[in-house]
Amino acid sequence: MDRRDFLKTSAIGAAALGFMGLGGSCRVHNRFDTIIRNGVIYAGDGGEPITGDIAIRNGRIAAIGQDLGDSAKTILDAKGMAVSPGFIDIHSHTDTNLLDAPKGDSRIFQGITAEVGGNCGGSPFPGKTYPDAEAFYKRLSDNKIGINYASLVGHGDIREAVVGPYNVKATDLQLEQMCELLDKQLSEGATGLSYGLEYAPGCYCDTREMVALNKVVAKHDALYAIHMRNEDDHVLEAIDEAIEAARQSGARLEISHLKAQNPANFDKIDRMLGKIDAARAEGIDIAFDRYPYTAFSTGFTSFIPIELRDGTDDDIYARLNDPAACEKIKRYVYGRLERFGGPQQVVVAGCSDPANAVYAGKNLAECCRISGMDEWEMIRYLLISEKLEVNQATFAMKEENLLKIYAHSLGMPASDGSVYSPEGVLGQTLPHPRSYGTFPRFLEQFVREKKLLDLSTAIYKCTALPASRAGFKERGLLKPGYWADIVVFDPATVADKATYAKPHTFPSGILHVFVNGVAAICNGTHTGALAGSILTR
Repeated sequence: MDRRDFLKTSAIGAAALGFMGLGGSCRVHNRFDTIIRNGVIYAGDGGEPITGDIAIRNGRIAAIGQDLGDSAKTILDAKGMAVSPGFIDIHSHTDTNLLDAPKGDSRIFQGITAEVGGNCGGSPFPGKTYPDAEAFYKRLSDNKIGINYASLVGHGDIREAVVGPYNVKATDLQLEQMCELLDKQLSEGATGLSYGLEYAPGCYCDTREMVALNKVVAKHDALYAIHMRNEDDHVLEAIDEAIEAARQSGARLEISHLKAQNPANFDKIDRMLGKIDAARAEGIDIAFDRYPYTAFSTGFTSFIPIELRDGTDDDIYARLNDPAACEKIKRYVYGRLERFGGPQQVVVAGCSDPANAVYAGKNLAECCRISGMDEWEMIRYLLISEKLEVNQATFAMKEENLLKIYAHSLGMPASDGSVYSPEGVLGQTLPHPRSYGTFPRFLEQFVREKKLLDLSTAIYKCTALPASRAGFKERGLLKPGYWADIVVFDPATVADKATYAKPHTFPSGILHVFVNGVAAICNGTHTGALAGSILTR
């Protein structure tokens, strides 16, 4: 399309040219706010790229074409660089961290312009601090944010608000109240409902409860995301449960961080994907996501059997000090460590107690050598001294399975991480490097190095695919009229630089990022702009 044809067909372009009046002409200067010139433009739909210009005006993409001229406040030369929609992280835990890092540091520097929080059954609402979605969204908006943010509502929070933190079946009345509470959050703009069935109290629900809640999700055409009940020895059964809850309710299903965990289960990946393909062929709306690392991250409370996580924190502390309960937990700990492949597979991901700083970033075997404790004593000590708030990064997945997950048409990258900043209180933590490097690593490892995917397909998996799952309108594509969430990056140098020992490290190759038409990253430096929005349904 040449410039004349473009202006002939683009209402935005035609209106911007000005007009000829009876007395002469009126010339309009700076038709656009920004022109990104000479980039290799990937629309986000998986199609072939084109070389050309993108113009931005009033936060939106105003025009795409050849030689859009010089009439803009800012001209950015992107010659030789890839220009794509901003990356969309469909599975994050950013949530209240965005109040401590409003610029969205670890997200925006890797090209993420929008994300979905509230995953794995936990969200900032409904609860004592934020009674509902509206209250939390207002808090973020008042504070101002640097990325676009949406949130699922956590099933665990819904359940705790109505049933409490206990291992009991919901009564009919309680289930009705849970459905009403969920309906309120979805009506206030929550993107959907997330389950964390490996965590208390969400793990105490049954299929009846899931189907009832998912019917509310389906009524809103929202998303049902699930951290399944099991991701290792019983992962096939867990997939069956997730699919059955979608089948009976009609809700759209997103399986979170799909994995076959622990060496004994590595060979299950083909059967897992086969079940997903069969569900899709049946007509179930299903997809899945995964972070591009072989280590997962979770709390040390996962070393406590589910049936002993029942109740309040005080109840759990009591069990950690009860000899009979400790014996049960100890047996579970050693069984879990054996399935992982040994204590050296488990890394302590940060400690808040200064006395425990020596253990941060070290694997459990190293911690035991330092402390003189055995593995169970070490875990018990950390749980108590860190008030149950200590995390782990555990190496328990197979790289070859990641290739199959990302090669699948329904698989997409997602961080399962959160926003962090090297500065301030969040800089004192030791998060999984996925919070800083997921999307650059995906492009580096699976496009440039392993050549599993072509760049167009990979960008589709980072943009239009998650946008369609989350229900984001006018985002995820480079298209006139859509919001100008745009990332300019170098396919030859984009790379994850974060490590487990030094996670607060920004990636390379991400040159420019626009959020709602405003430059947030310019030549690799944050501009200080806080142009993000709350994305509600």
